[in-house]
Amino acid sequence: MMEKEFFKIRRLPPYVFAEVNAMKARARAVGEDIIDFGMGNPDFPTPPHIVDKLTETVQDPRTHRYSESRGVKGLRRALAGYYERRFDVSVDPETEVCVTLGSKEGLANLASAVSSPGDVILVPNPSYPIHQFGFIIAGASVRNIPVTPDGDFLRRPGARGKAQRA
Repeated sequence: MMEKEFFKIRRLPPYVFAEVNAMKARARAVGEDIIDFGMGNPDFPTPPHIVDKLTETVQDPRTHRYSESRGVKGLRRALAGYYERRFDVSVDPETEVCVTLGSKEGLANLASAVSSPGDVILVPNPSYPIHQFGFIIAGASVRNIPVTPDGDFLRRPGARGKAQRA
């Protein structure tokens, strides 16, 4: 069987979590004690009330269908309410809220929707891998902007632009 290397996959940088997981495995293999600050996977069981609600929901035949493509209306309304309470920003659940399977899917789809080959996207570094990957897969070019503790992160792109024009 011939192995094919796909162009879009070849453009992706190494997946940082895979690299970190390999480092952890090597350290554990030689007996090192590891405190995992990686992907944020919980090391405790899901609370019983959540498991109970999931069990109740999956047993309801009405949940055995596809939902609306933007997400269930009640969930979109709840998300809009949360956003307003938490951030004091109003969003319209009909036109400004879309439910996704998770942050990776949402950000990857957003990148595909708003960028095209040839676009240059500024991405904070460090950042979550999908912040780069989604745009790279969409055909855009990514430029990393270092995030430093000095507070200059947001001023840096403007300063570069002025320096280039001078």
